[in-house]
Amino acid sequence: MTDTVSSRADGPRHRIVVAMSGGVDSSVTAALLAEQGHEVVGITLQLYDHGQAVGRKGACCAGQDIHDARRVADHIGIAHYVLDFEQRFRAAVIDDFADSYVAGETPIPCVRCNQRVKFRDLLETARDLGAEALATGHYVRRVDGPAGPELHTGTDPAKDQSYFLFATTRDQLDFLRFPLGRLDKAATRALAARLALPVAAKPESQDICFVPEGRYSGVLAKLRPDAAAPGEIVDLDGRVLGRHDGIVHYTVGQRRGLGIAAANPLYVVRLDPARRQVVVGPKAALACRTVRVRDVNWLGPAEADGDDGIAVAVKLRSTQPAVPARVRRDGTGGATVALADPQYGVSPGQAAVFYQNTRVLGGGWIAGTDSAAAEGAAPAGSPDRSAA
Repeated sequence: MTDTVSSRADGPRHRIVVAMSGGVDSSVTAALLAEQGHEVVGITLQLYDHGQAVGRKGACCAGQDIHDARRVADHIGIAHYVLDFEQRFRAAVIDDFADSYVAGETPIPCVRCNQRVKFRDLLETARDLGAEALATGHYVRRVDGPAGPELHTGTDPAKDQSYFLFATTRDQLDFLRFPLGRLDKAATRALAARLALPVAAKPESQDICFVPEGRYSGVLAKLRPDAAAPGEIVDLDGRVLGRHDGIVHYTVGQRRGLGIAAANPLYVVRLDPARRQVVVGPKAALACRTVRVRDVNWLGPAEADGDDGIAVAVKLRSTQPAVPARVRRDGTGGATVALADPQYGVSPGQAAVFYQNTRVLGGGWIAGTDSAAAEGAAPAGSPDRSAA
């Protein structure tokens, strides 16, 4: 079985579990597989307090989304179950999100959710149900390569979600299917309309599900009250330029909202949680040539273990294009990324994802950087996040 969305009626039939979030993408995924004649089982995860979630718009896995997923399942005539994963989600995603911010990082909770909940716990549930695959509505492609299944970018660059799935293991990839990977959003919407799905016109979710309206500070104030402790804004020489209301309000590379008058633009260069300091400086101080990465999940060839590493294109933020680099694994779960050209605003806690053409070779979490001005040495006073 491949990721095809063909509606031929003469192919093999399988029991397939579909992760149904209540949105258009997962709903079309379930409907297409059912149309192909597969035995589809829809599962929706309740990930946080249902009472708080009811009626919230623009977030996944909320009360309205659970209702929408159930309506879609009824419409296409498949079994549908809601599983309470609230405690698992709190421990694996929400607490990690809060702790990362407290440590001065900029986390990506959606990656953690895929890594620790959907592609681990939900995948095991699908196996327990006797399914032959777990299908999702992600815009990525699973391609059968000479050494086994490979993860590739979605055909539509505007919808590609491969950056958020870098932690998918080989074993998980063997079980996963992504029927929408070769489509763009317009084609998915058209399919939803053709299939008369009740969510065909539903807008896309924008916020992180447990962060209403994108207000991180409010969530963090509840989860980690100390994270909102005030402190100093200092320059690279340690001179105090102003005050802040908590380092959780800042991220590396940030320019706006500093509240400091200066002759030249200032940027957040690094965060020092131990001193509760936000360190600012000119844009040049953000430039780095080397990125240190931890907890690497590798899906590519073994050449990256050699002294010279392997040539890749690396994406350092989800919204930025991939840039040329060489990555060398260190044999202990980490890697060093040597950038062909200096990059700016590389933030600990974000992901470094490695590509060769459309293939995802893997990725890991950014632990720290070495400045372009002083290759091999972190800026003075920079905290060591390599073991964070």
